[in-house]
Amino acid sequence: MREMITDDGRTLAVEEWGDPTGTPVVYLHGSPMSRLARYPDDTLFHELGVRLFTYDRPGFGRSTAHPGRRVVDAAEDVAALTTALGLHRFALFGVSGGGPHALAFAARYPERVTRLGTLASPAPRDAAGLDWTADMSEGNRHSAAVALRGRAAVAEHLGNLGTASFPPLPEVEQAVLSRPEVGAMMGPAFAEAVRPGLDGWVDDVTAIFGTAWGFDPADITVPTRMWHGGLDTLVPPAHGEWLAARIPTATLVRQDDAGHAGHFDATPALLAWLIDDSDGAVDAP
Repeated sequence: MREMITDDGRTLAVEEWGDPTGTPVVYLHGSPMSRLARYPDDTLFHELGVRLFTYDRPGFGRSTAHPGRRVVDAAEDVAALTTALGLHRFALFGVSGGGPHALAFAARYPERVTRLGTLASPAPRDAAGLDWTADMSEGNRHSAAVALRGRAAVAEHLGNLGTASFPPLPEVEQAVLSRPEVGAMMGPAFAEAVRPGLDGWVDDVTAIFGTAWGFDPADITVPTRMWHGGLDTLVPPAHGEWLAARIPTATLVRQDDAGHAGHFDATPALLAWLIDDSDGAVDAP
């Protein structure tokens, strides 16, 4: 682990995985997760020749909380930590709640992104023409409703989650999450995320579900590939369809038999695309 200090004195904790001489790729974790979240088989990064960087968003793990942050604020954090790491241009992707934050960086710093990917990313809450909670699970619909009431309401809501009762996850999700290798990665990644408390989770939910993101996805100009599972009820596929229609350079890969957790199986192909240099867009490491 390495720690970077931002201009305003906050700490950002970073991990590096895979081939140290490989093509740099920055990964933005889901919510609530931490810098320990990644594809569960680390040999994939070596096989592809990927030098993967992950970091804790503010309030998660060892990164200093930044109460009231917006999605767009992630752009400055990613810029600061990648500059400190000596990365000028790199591929970037985000999973689930990390998707909007990856989009924010690409919108603000297109000259630094070779290729952009998202897996099961939500769309902005104010997305024109999108019924944001349609086909969404009860738990996420409730969290989204609470987010509109502000940060304090989200903090109370998440603090009471242990006493709430929601239907079990669909079988398509349980089938992936019950895999031993997935559990072995996600357990420590989640524990590290909430080890300092719930601030990171509170700010993620508030920023993604409850407020304007602070940028327009239509401003993204870098090559973009998006994946979404057709059976996803945590972030319904209409979100991915809206984003892909909004971003002029985006291609959407929809997998009709996959749910939200299907992003694990979709990761190898996305990583291979992110580092593909057939068009000369990807810099040498």
